[in-house]
Amino acid sequence: MPYQNTSLLMGNIYTNPNPEEVACLDTVKEEGNELILFNDNIHTFDYVIECLVAICNLSYEQASNCANIVDRKGLCAVKHGSYDELLKMYNALVEKKLKVEIR
Repeated sequence: MPYQNTSLLMGNIYTNPNPEEVACLDTVKEEGNELILFNDNIHTFDYVIECLVAICNLSYEQASNCANIVDRKGLCAVKHGSYDELLKMYNALVEKKLKVEIR
């Protein structure tokens, strides 16, 4: 297999933002706290996407991009906002057995 420069395919994780990451949080306003989703290697992409769309009010494309980032990097900030706003989403995602954290 010929050598491929993966930094051109995925973006250099240290200097260039990955387009999927930008799209994932493009329309989310930043307000101090963030809801982090972790890879648990248990749930399917479809299940995670369904939960993010229903609970976090992400578009299908945003949720799909977030699920891909979680799969590759192990975690992704899926939502920014106030602690109280994120706590409701956190509790709903925990009920769905997803691994999340508010930072």
